[in-house]
Parts: sequence; structure tokens; C-alpha cells
Amino acid sequence: MREFTKEEKQERIAKNVASVIDADKTMSFVNLGVGIPTLVADYIQRHDVYVMAENGMLGVGAAAPAELAHPDLINAGRQSVLETPGCSYTDSASAFGMIRGGYIDATVLGAFEVDQAADVANWIIPGGKQLGVGGAMDLVSGAKKVIIAMTHTSKTGAKLVKKCTLPLTAKGAVSIVVTEYAVFSCENGAWELKKIAEGVTLEELASVTDIDYSVSADLATMVE
Repeated sequence: MREFTKEEKQERIAKNVASVIDADKTMSFVNLGVGIPTLVADYIQRHDVYVMAENGMLGVGAAAPAELAHPDLINAGRQSVLETPGCSYTDSASAFGMIRGGYIDATVLGAFEVDQAADVANWIIPGGKQLGVGGAMDLVSGAKKVIIAMTHTSKTGAKLVKKCTLPLTAKGAVSIVVTEYAVFSCENGAWELKKIAEGVTLEELASVTDIDYSVSADLATMVE
């Protein structure tokens, strides 16, 4: 099985989430959660995609170099970012109004587990030091599509599982999962493998994936 460093995993996942967004013209207003999702803004190519953050910034750009960093321009992970053309600002209440009102086309979130029923657990590992659910509960219910950006496995095994064992964030909410090894989509409760990493066989992928899925007739290779 092909192996990657932590940084390589994060970069691969972010690039491939951006590729999914670039290819889907219905995704114009996109929210990026904390962690790996914040990296996605660095790779989006389309100029008609507006990335929003719950802090009220609509038009979140790539990570800002040190000489251009401004303390008031930050993403959901409190990292300094650039503005994209047309960037605008609202208060946090209005930002959540966009989310709860169904105006966000897609949200990209990290996760600990996603299961066969498209349930997602991403807010706490009992006994851990996670910060809490944050805006995830609003995002998974308000966004039109939920994209999960996560590593394929944890220290204990597969993260795409038959049934989540951790406290759920939402049931049946996940549309797409992007890992360092694959891109899966879920429609009407059926999972399909859309892309696979170069150099990884279908057998190797299946050995670290617990959900049942079909393989797309148009199976593509992931962005390197």
C-alpha cells in the first residue's frame, strides 16, 4: 500500500476536494471547516467560487504570506488568509443565517468516522480534547452537500466503517468523502468509488475500507 507523510496526506486531500469543487458548477458558495478543509482554498481554480467562514468573511482566499497577513483576515482555523475579488463581510449571526437558510452549496468538514448509512461523527472522541461541535451541526443540516475531507485510516483502523461508534454529528448527511487514497460519492444510500490514488490497487483500497461500495465505470485517478 502506498504510504504518505502527514503533510502529503493533507495536501493530497485538499487538492482533490478542490478538484471536486472545480468540477461541480453547482458549488459556488462553499464553507470550509477547520483542519484539512482550510487548505482547500489554496487549490480552488474557479473564479466563481466564494468560500465563506462562520466569522462572516465571504471570499476567503488562499493562506496569506507573512508580509500580507492581516490580523482581521482569518479563516475558520484562525489562519491569516487573502481576500478573493468581490470579498464581503457580515457579522457572525448573518453568516449563520446563510448556513441555516440553505444558501451554502457545499460544506467541507473533517471527520473521525463516516459509515454505510452516510452518518458522520466529527465532533468528539470520548475522553479526548476536541473543542466541541462548533458550527458543524448547522453546516451538515443547512448545506446542500456535505464533503468530508479526512485521512483514510486512524491508528485503530478504517474510518469508513459499517456503523459509526462515536457520537454522531448527523445522520445520512454525507455526499462525498475524499481521503488520500480515494474519492467516494453517496447517492440514495449507495456508495460509489469515483477516483483512486495512482499506484493503489482496488484490492489494497478494499482492505482499508469497511463500507460496501461499487466502482464507477468511469473510475479516474486522483490529482497528485
